[in-house]
Amino acid sequence: MAATLDAEIRRDLRGLQRDTAEVVARHLVAAGTLVDDDPAQALAHARYARRRASRIAAVREAAGIAAYHAGEWAEALGELRAARRMGGGPGHLAVMADIERALGRPDRAIELSRGPEARELDRAEAIELAIVAAGARRDLGELDAAVVGLQIPELDAARQDPWSARLFYAYADNLLAAGREADAAAWFLHAEVADDEGETDAAARLAELTGEPVPDEVEVGDDRPADIPDGRTDGDSDAEGGDVGSSTAEGSDAESSTESPMDGDPGEVPSSAADPVGTGPEDLDGDGDPDGREALFDERDATGGSPR
Repeated sequence: MAATLDAEIRRDLRGLQRDTAEVVARHLVAAGTLVDDDPAQALAHARYARRRASRIAAVREAAGIAAYHAGEWAEALGELRAARRMGGGPGHLAVMADIERALGRPDRAIELSRGPEARELDRAEAIELAIVAAGARRDLGELDAAVVGLQIPELDAARQDPWSARLFYAYADNLLAAGREADAAAWFLHAEVADDEGETDAAARLAELTGEPVPDEVEVGDDRPADIPDGRTDGDSDAEGGDVGSSTAEGSDAESSTESPMDGDPGEVPSSAADPVGTGPEDLDGDGDPDGREALFDERDATGGSPR
């Protein structure tokens, strides 16, 4: 429902005409509803919202996150850059760094992790960025540096923070890449203990190392942390490198002169997102709830849980 849009996004949409605001809100919610199960269709909805409201930072951010989930790396980077120019702040820095990895530019991912904006991140976001940067070190063959990069105060097996399972998992994965199997097994065990939400396949990875039976409920083969959906913390990417300067990722917020077949109206939004959007742009959700947060804009899941 449109009620699940973040309150700030609803406020931003007030600058649009009423009908446009309602349409954009519905398509943003549809994108968030579909982003995990059907990222291509989610991107179609986000692109449509972008065409109708390209000067609203939250809409560009949504388009960037949807493109990221769909594996459209250059488009995602361009949209997130545009959102940051419009709205300011270091939003989705970990996701942007992960995109640089996917584009075959781990050095740029490391540069982002060292930049001044990284100092503006809260602790959770900073840890996600550290995980991405460690993955970039692995991409460069700097295996020991990847391990050392995650030796931060939060790497404490006694802690049970929201990011602990992902951090422990990433550390274990880097230890394994560096040939330290015994240490890796210990940290996969710590990750399994910390993983109350089932975000990682730590139990399966541990079973592979120890020769123990794989738990029935665990799916083997996903060797990346669950911190940034569809991210590339293992260094493998289907994306090909290229000069972002020749793509939308150069950062221009101008409308593209060539429309993708998905740039048109993607059609009816999912039934869960098709509710009336209030009585006008002043109340886009109609329920007076200022705290709803739509899944597409969850920083932890986009690293952000995406964005790593």
